[in-house]
Amino acid sequence: MALKIYNTLTRKKETFKPLDKDGKGKEVKMYSCGPTVYNYAHIGNLRTYLLNDLLKRVLCFNGFNVKHVMNITDVDDKTIKGSVKEGLSLKEFTEKYTKIFFEDLEELNIQKPTYILKATESIKEMVKIIQVLLDKGYAYKTDDGIYFKIFKSKDYGKLAQLEKIKDKKERVKNDEYEKENAQDFALWKFWTKEDGKVFWETEIGKGRPGWHIECSAMSTKIFGPSLDIHTGAIDLIFPHHTNEIAQSEAVSGKKFVKYWIHGGFLTMNKGKMSKSLGNVFYLNTLKEQGFSPLDYRYFILTANYRSPLDFTLENLQNAKNSYQRIKNILKNLEDDGKENKKYLKEFENAINDDLNMPKALSVLWELVRDEKAEGKYQTIKKMDEVFGLHLLEKEELKIPKEIKEIAEERKKAKEKKDWKKADELREELKKKGWNIKDTKESYDLEKI
Repeated sequence: MALKIYNTLTRKKETFKPLDKDGKGKEVKMYSCGPTVYNYAHIGNLRTYLLNDLLKRVLCFNGFNVKHVMNITDVDDKTIKGSVKEGLSLKEFTEKYTKIFFEDLEELNIQKPTYILKATESIKEMVKIIQVLLDKGYAYKTDDGIYFKIFKSKDYGKLAQLEKIKDKKERVKNDEYEKENAQDFALWKFWTKEDGKVFWETEIGKGRPGWHIECSAMSTKIFGPSLDIHTGAIDLIFPHHTNEIAQSEAVSGKKFVKYWIHGGFLTMNKGKMSKSLGNVFYLNTLKEQGFSPLDYRYFILTANYRSPLDFTLENLQNAKNSYQRIKNILKNLEDDGKENKKYLKEFENAINDDLNMPKALSVLWELVRDEKAEGKYQTIKKMDEVFGLHLLEKEELKIPKEIKEIAEERKKAKEKKDWKKADELREELKKKGWNIKDTKESYDLEKI
């Protein structure tokens, strides 16, 4: 089955066909909106980066060569305010949270993008785009910055399915600036004292970029005017991705992105998880409560990427139990050197149906439980190239000191033939999540 993905632009599943600039139909240009590095990324944010990773892995499974660009927004209102609050330079402040972000990605087994571009290192490209927009009449200057004329943009809002914006010539005034239309968006913000030392002296004025221009500049910096795939969370459809399209297509006159792919929210009590609402969990929070990052990765696989996924510790615990169960089943699996074509085909059909990971997981479990199936090891290894769960990796068992002490006490009780005490200690270990198995020489401990 050919890969089909849901395109937000057309609101339907489409067979994936890349723009094919390498002449072989296998090169894929993929851009993902990265983090604004002013704080830790919460697990709702991380769901989007897991989507990027799964999409890339599915593309590679299908034989495509993926070139992946992700930006780092390291200059905006939040980063400037955060750096002032912590008494750090903007660079020191953003590098601190950039480092933490990539540590989280590594723990979740998310593959790094081919190119990681910082906004502060792409100012020249942003200025160049803004100058073209000014020259073409798509942008104008006010006292506080440079704005994009959305009424002039052909099909503005098509991604978000907005009604066509008309040129109402409604000028919006306040004490500092005058916009031609209330919905026009900032391309460049002229320096104010609140910006402190954060500014760039350029031919379009002293200041810093607006948010939307950053992604257009960084994607075209690597890929040129057109790319195959652009990803992000569903809340970026409007205004961010809508504005990206408008400014990029105004400059090039070409279609900016062929496939737009958006991930659903991680929710809590059916509401969006966000820092502003104060209902967030971080990866470290989960680890402190006894969950591994890969437990969370497994949890994300249990739902369609476009659907809201309600997060509770109980739901995460259920995912952890399933993940540990399958790891325990597979830990002594032997390799017969074969692949099971039947299960691989079912798996391929699942992932190629708009990244249907719940179905793909069910295929995995069917294979694991099929006592007659051959080629389990190699087939699961191939599946795990997409899942990214280290299913066949043997983990070094870390036994807590308390558990070792109980096990040793039980061993001594057995040596004294105190069977009642030995049984009580066995039950105590079980309640703490450990099985003990007697061997000829001693015992083995196994996590339940």
